[in-house]
Amino acid sequence: MTTAWGQVLPEETPGQHGDFGYYVFAIIAGALSGWVDIKVGDLLLTALVVLATCMLLGVFRPARPWRWVAIVGIMVPVADLLGYLVLTQKPSRAQIYESLLAFLPATAGAYGGAMMRGAIRNISGGK
Repeated sequence: MTTAWGQVLPEETPGQHGDFGYYVFAIIAGALSGWVDIKVGDLLLTALVVLATCMLLGVFRPARPWRWVAIVGIMVPVADLLGYLVLTQKPSRAQIYESLLAFLPATAGAYGGAMMRGAIRNISGGK
């Protein structure tokens, strides 16, 4: 396809839009991270689960890693909100604020995984 300014866009392949499973995995892993935050109450364990999930997603789908940060990172405060509304466990004010800190390891994991994929591709000689 040619754009209005004369550049040629790459052709879309059928496998290019196969990110639905990755989005489902990101939502489930984010919900699991929120559950760990509610039940265990340990911010470091929650951060480790978020970091590992985003790094895995960043390695498998390195294009636009901010989407994994947004999906996985937002699920922790959403899980705290659902825990407050549905469950009998009421998170403290500090636990609500620290659930927003899940975006920090999510950012490090997603972008670190994307850079790791690029480094592996560079070392192996693949394009």
